[in-house]
Amino acid sequence: MTRGPIRLDVSISYAVPRAGVPAPASFRKWAAAALAGRIREADLAIRIVGTKEGRALNRHYRGKDYATNVLSFPAELPEGVRLPLLGDLVLCAPVIAREAREQKKPLAAHYAHLTVHGVLHLLGWDHDDPREADCMEQLEREILAELGIADPYAPAD
Repeated sequence: MTRGPIRLDVSISYAVPRAGVPAPASFRKWAAAALAGRIREADLAIRIVGTKEGRALNRHYRGKDYATNVLSFPAELPEGVRLPLLGDLVLCAPVIAREAREQKKPLAAHYAHLTVHGVLHLLGWDHDDPREADCMEQLEREILAELGIADPYAPAD
């Protein structure tokens, strides 16, 4: 398995109780896997939030009045500024827990998927176009497989 960037700084903050939420080392491992072979240096922040904050951020930045599982905020650096800053991810713990239960997936595997998904957004991947969505989903499958995590898009049994 590839190891990831040669320098990776991931800042994790918890705005919810940490019970049931993965440890910082897990988020760092998942981010490194998403970045492996794609970028040499990276700084990013991951914030784990509750429904109220997740909803407020989604409403403010996307105009959608509900909490969503992951929000990605790519860094917008001024022209000519060269920093390894990728941006920020916001993961909504209650939404992720509910989705994992509904989809009958292990909670950690769902967090891993959404972390990888969010990091790919920070790198510029998107899923608005069906072809790009297919490519992004395949890349997520490959990254997660390297981590020993099942295909998140496979139908539930």
